[in-house]
Amino acid sequence: MVTNIKPSKPRPAVGLEIVQNRLLASLLPADRALIEPHLEFVELAQGTSLFEPGDDVTHTYFPSAGTMVSFVLVMRDGRAVEAATIGREGAVGGIVSSGFKPAFARAAVQIPGSALRLGLGQLDEAKQRSATLRDLFSRYADVLLAQVLQSVACNARHSLQERCCRWLLTVHDRVAADQIALTQEALSEMLGVQRTTLTAIARRLQAKGFIQYSRGRILIKDRPGLERESCECYDAVSTHWERVLPEVKPQAVTQ
Repeated sequence: MVTNIKPSKPRPAVGLEIVQNRLLASLLPADRALIEPHLEFVELAQGTSLFEPGDDVTHTYFPSAGTMVSFVLVMRDGRAVEAATIGREGAVGGIVSSGFKPAFARAAVQIPGSALRLGLGQLDEAKQRSATLRDLFSRYADVLLAQVLQSVACNARHSLQERCCRWLLTVHDRVAADQIALTQEALSEMLGVQRTTLTAIARRLQAKGFIQYSRGRILIKDRPGLERESCECYDAVSTHWERVLPEVKPQAVTQ
């Protein structure tokens, strides 16, 4: 069930918000014209659930710069672990399917901010009318799946410190800022570990000068250092993205 989503009044200029989402900004003008009239600006509060497992997904969300959503799998005992992270580079919900779209995972807002929301009926109609739009979303689904698959291997084979560095690098890319508003509780949940274990790792990374941690915030101080400490999973996903979606990059909206 969707909670804590507030439509903006008055509505901001959608064109400016499109620029902040890399997937939307890469659209051809003709494709953008198919969906732009139907885009709705919304504010997403931290902890918002865009959909829960089993829900019929009704909207696609395109996070703006600074907003981050995670696909989270919840176990029977209540513990949760993250499967994928989506920010300004992509979209959440109903990417390739049509008709009934039951969600498999929870889509939870980890870092609050704005997003553009599009009804899946409008998205499906636009994809039917445009082969290039269908192709773009299909390729995005491919790189999203690659992130999920790499996460499975990473969780099984790599140390917590390597996984933590990979996750921080991923979030750094998504929020486009050195300071990340994130609690240790949230980070430990995403990595599927106890908070005390995560605290020890965070202190170790801080002692090396890679990050600075204060209550509820993490400052990235040495990104190259995090890259050296990270496993190969970050590079593997990034390289696949560059091969499959080379045009999805920050750019101005073409008029």
